[in-house]
Amino acid sequence: MQKKQLIMEKALELFAEQGFESTSVQQITERCGISKGAFYLSFKSKDELILSIIDHFMMQITADIDHIVKNSVTNDKLLYKFYYAIFHAFHQKSDFAKVMMNEQSNYSLNKELISKLRYYDQILDQTILFMIERLYGKNVAAIKYDLMYCIRGFMGTYSHLFFFYNFPIDLEALSKSLEEKTNLLAKHTTIPFISEELAELCNNAIPEGLTKEKMIKKIDKKIKEIEESIEMESLILLKEHIVKPVYSPAIVKGLLENIRNHPQCKWLTYLLFQYFGI
Repeated sequence: MQKKQLIMEKALELFAEQGFESTSVQQITERCGISKGAFYLSFKSKDELILSIIDHFMMQITADIDHIVKNSVTNDKLLYKFYYAIFHAFHQKSDFAKVMMNEQSNYSLNKELISKLRYYDQILDQTILFMIERLYGKNVAAIKYDLMYCIRGFMGTYSHLFFFYNFPIDLEALSKSLEEKTNLLAKHTTIPFISEELAELCNNAIPEGLTKEKMIKKIDKKIKEIEESIEMESLILLKEHIVKPVYSPAIVKGLLENIRNHPQCKWLTYLLFQYFGI
């Protein structure tokens, strides 16, 4: 395991146990079995570490959901897969998510943390809108933004089952229930409230610029971080294709699939899918 990943995992354990403020860099290094010097080679501060952990979690779930929505062969069970993936991720990270919810009101990173979470929220909103348009088409043109907010409301409300109640949750039953509720809303809602203009005002972040130079730089950075040969070779080939396009879309998609499930490549895969327009 790489040192940076080790620090993030052990720090996550401590944050879940005692919160952000009560956890010191000294405690983190002791849990990891490393020196403070080794810690500061990976992270400039505890604040940077916390934001990196949030980035890691949000990048993974955002990339996973985007892949499910845009790469499902048919619309059958798409809503079910969407909800299942969301709540499965919540279940896996429930301890840390609970800490985040408790700490946002008093931790010194509040503004930057909220800004970062909002950035990922906006990306997820775009994915949900894509899913709505794919599932229901013109039938929900007038209420698609309301439907998006209803889906987000389901996600937020039902996530409390994981964060605040210590009993087993049947993810399949929950996903099926929300699939049914969403379909009913799409079919029977007739009075829209959220207009396109209002939605744009609430979602005005500019997505990360996907220039050739930025993508090459990101790939170079990732090549230095990973050790697996298939993923590394795929990244090298993708970089060559960005510099001089030579592969068909099918081959590029295959290369992206080679790196998609690597925990350190999920966000880069998402960005590359957007860059190549696949």
